[in-house]
Amino acid sequence: MVEEEVVLTFGAELKDAFKPVNAWVSNGIAWLDDIQQYYRDRSAIERDYSAKLGSLAKKYFEKKAKKSSSLSVGDSPHLTPGSLESASLTTWAAQLSTLEARAAEHDRLAAELVTRCADPLKTLGGKYEEMRKRHAEYGARLERDRDQAYADLKRVKAGYDAVCQDVESRRKKVDAAMDSGKPKAQNAYQQQMLDMHNVKNTYLIAINVTNALKARYYHEYVPELLDSLQELSESRTSRLNQVWSTAAQLERSLLAKGLESLDVLLEKIPRNYPRLDSVMLIRHNAPPWREPPDLAFEPSPVWHDDGHMVVDANATVFLRNLMAKSKAQIGDLRREVDTRRKEVDATKRTRDLIRQGRDKRDEIEVVSAILAQQDALHQLDHKRLAAEVEMASITAAVGGDVTRGARGHAFRPQTFKIPTNCDLCGDRIWGLSAKGFDCRDCGYTCHNKCEMKVPATCPGEQTKDERRKLKGERQEASQAAHRSAHAPAHANGAAPAAVAELPTSLSRSNTMNSLSSGYATSALRSLSRGGLPPSTEDVGSHGGPAAPPPHAATPTPPGTVRRHRILAPPPATVISELPANGAGAAATADPRRERGEPAGQMAYAYQAHGAGEISVGEGDAVVVVEADDGSGWTKVRTVAGAVEGVVPTSYVELSTTAMRAPLRPDSSYSSSSTSLAGSLTGASKKKGPAVAPKKGAKRLNYVGALYDYDARTEAEWSMREGERFVLVNRDAGHGWSDVEKGGVVKSVPANYLQDVV
Repeated sequence: MVEEEVVLTFGAELKDAFKPVNAWVSNGIAWLDDIQQYYRDRSAIERDYSAKLGSLAKKYFEKKAKKSSSLSVGDSPHLTPGSLESASLTTWAAQLSTLEARAAEHDRLAAELVTRCADPLKTLGGKYEEMRKRHAEYGARLERDRDQAYADLKRVKAGYDAVCQDVESRRKKVDAAMDSGKPKAQNAYQQQMLDMHNVKNTYLIAINVTNALKARYYHEYVPELLDSLQELSESRTSRLNQVWSTAAQLERSLLAKGLESLDVLLEKIPRNYPRLDSVMLIRHNAPPWREPPDLAFEPSPVWHDDGHMVVDANATVFLRNLMAKSKAQIGDLRREVDTRRKEVDATKRTRDLIRQGRDKRDEIEVVSAILAQQDALHQLDHKRLAAEVEMASITAAVGGDVTRGARGHAFRPQTFKIPTNCDLCGDRIWGLSAKGFDCRDCGYTCHNKCEMKVPATCPGEQTKDERRKLKGERQEASQAAHRSAHAPAHANGAAPAAVAELPTSLSRSNTMNSLSSGYATSALRSLSRGGLPPSTEDVGSHGGPAAPPPHAATPTPPGTVRRHRILAPPPATVISELPANGAGAAATADPRRERGEPAGQMAYAYQAHGAGEISVGEGDAVVVVEADDGSGWTKVRTVAGAVEGVVPTSYVELSTTAMRAPLRPDSSYSSSSTSLAGSLTGASKKKGPAVAPKKGAKRLNYVGALYDYDARTEAEWSMREGERFVLVNRDAGHGWSDVEKGGVVKSVPANYLQDVV
């Protein structure tokens, strides 16, 4: 059995609910205004969106027009494209056209939302509000009629109550009347009772009438009014549904047209084949091209030569070493290149999988890895190619593999801690950290620059004595070759004069010929004063490295080319003796000096920096109050001001005979910038040496002697192996360090020292 739908009505279910129903219907009608305002706001948004889409399409149409040529055929095509555009630009134009069409559709939607939704809702809201007001007025009239019936009943009841009161009054009068007046009172009472009955009947009738009106009001009038309001509300909902359906149809139409445009666009995009743009670029940028010619040999403007490789004996040695080095590398380079190429191919396959969507790794990181691997591959391939071309070029020039039968040296990088000569050129391997090569088999030593010039004649692994013998033979051969190569020929064709013998004694006084001494005026001026003694390769007298040699007094034979040895300068105590000035005279006149107490003058100005120190000027006369106790500081008293305090010992130049160093001989050669600056500036302020810290200030730096050394002058310390000193100044490049012992600072060869704790 099919259940019938139960229809609920306001009149049947909501008794005497006119006011809340009326308010609810009023709210629903007022809501129509919100909905119509929504469509107006939506219309404004659609219109603004349409304008923005149109502006966006126009903006990028203009940009496309400006870049059309450069994007299609490049900035400088060999053939101009005219109005043609690349396939990608054509597809892009289709997308912009689709955007313009969508902008127009949105503008149309904005207009129809107002005309077909917002305006009808506004009219509908006004009409329904007017009908609701009529219902409200009718409901108010029914309520007034009901209230009037209630008021009339109350009046009848009041009349009935008044008549009853009158009856009671008449009864009381009857009871109180005299016998003569009692009939009259009785008659009046009876008459009042009749009136009361009539009024009562009237009251009862009024009650029945009012009840009938009440029943009609609550069961007929008000339900009819409520049902009418229900119909009004439901009619409003129906019309609202129609408007909503219209709005949805409009938007659906917009979307349908947009989908249709997008379907057309989706058909065009796959036609943009990636190679079409490349083909267009190629067709418009393919001018006649010739490969640049190979590079050729260009002779020097100062040395005219041809483009043939030099293959004499010396050049063949270099070519043999170069080919041997390339041959040793070529196998490893080829294997490494193959490995790197496989790595690049594997990474490219990963990139292809990512672009196909089959790998989730980051494509940017993979592409970066490809480029890094390709760069490493190219570097190795360049080395491989260079090695192959070097081998081919040398083979073609020499006529075969020059490395066959050769026994190359097993060179290894080496840092030489003691002075060492190159076995090829015979020169000293110089530097603060002298670096070169030595053969691990036969002990052959050479400069970095001489490595490729060494003949491949290694005799194999040698004993210590055999190495020493080979060293002597190689040094003798290199010196003989050097002398013969640098000896000038006489005009009559006679052989050059022999090179002067080198002095063998080690002395501090003959180091004035050093190129790095820093105490001569200039190299040019020193050369004009005479030649230099040749260098020596002798070992120190006590097994240590060779110290700077003494000045050679033997004249140099005319026409002999001298090999100049770069030697160390003397310490500061033998650089110069300050002439006696006013301060010196004062020092001489000091009574303590006359009593034999140590006195002297300041070799450098010093500014006090701590407690107990005094400031003194250069040349100030002083008297030693307390000698240096090993801390590097001496307590002195100024002669002029009688002020006592400590100053650095290295800043004080004692004038006693025992402490005075012998005068330094004149320099015969120097290129020191220090000496040059001093000669040019004249009386410029001298800067004192480094100051040893005072005791208790900080830990001193100690050095120990590696070898025995006998001092040649009073400016040098004699040392015994293991003896400790306080380091004052490290080697500044001239080969000597300043050390302190017993408060006196002197110089020793820097390569005879090592740091100790």
